[in-house]
Amino acid sequence: MTVAQLKNISKIYGKGESETVALNNIDFKIEQGDFWAVIGPSGSGKSTLLNILGCMDVPTSGEYYLNGQLVNDFSNEQLSKARNEVISFVFQYFALLNEYTVYDNIMLPLNCRKMSMTEKKKRINYYMERLGIEKLSKKKPAQISGGQQQRVAIARAMVTCPDIILADEPTGALDRKTGEELMNLFQEINNEGKTIVLVTHDMKVAAKAQRQLIIEDGKSKIVE
Repeated sequence: MTVAQLKNISKIYGKGESETVALNNIDFKIEQGDFWAVIGPSGSGKSTLLNILGCMDVPTSGEYYLNGQLVNDFSNEQLSKARNEVISFVFQYFALLNEYTVYDNIMLPLNCRKMSMTEKKKRINYYMERLGIEKLSKKKPAQISGGQQQRVAIARAMVTCPDIILADEPTGALDRKTGEELMNLFQEINNEGKTIVLVTHDMKVAAKAQRQLIIEDGKSKIVE
């Protein structure tokens, strides 16, 4: 089943002499259960691609389909709903709220869900235990390590049960050993059926994925 598809997607910033082509006619299809690594140097268009997939940015031209629906036609309300229910992000620098506990950070995306508090707590506790951070629930981000913070960020991404997890340089702020542990965790999550698209410039990280999409100068090439 195709969960996301980009057709001839281009993204251009600026006009005239200041025009920058971030993406140039990208065709990209994501099937349920895929684990993609998007690779390329800084400024190649990787993050732009991820932001379009995550409904955080819109293409200049081309079509984006999410679960068969044309995202180009989405209202702001539909885009917001997609970001909360269909897609989840994991960021390089974790994007946790320092004044909140681990538990409350994971709760954040569930605050606007019409679910009982019992069900919310059940989900949060499940993913904290799944990611080995259940003993950190009352701590704040500044009180735990970078690797633990990234696990909290992954739990926050997974607690909504999204169709796609988008990870932007998730190992970039971690040491090599912790980064390897995190990539092994992503592989486990993928083996359980989760669809993952991960942006990286590190070929060792990319090698953990099933498939690779190379972005260079806004153009793409699939590595089988």
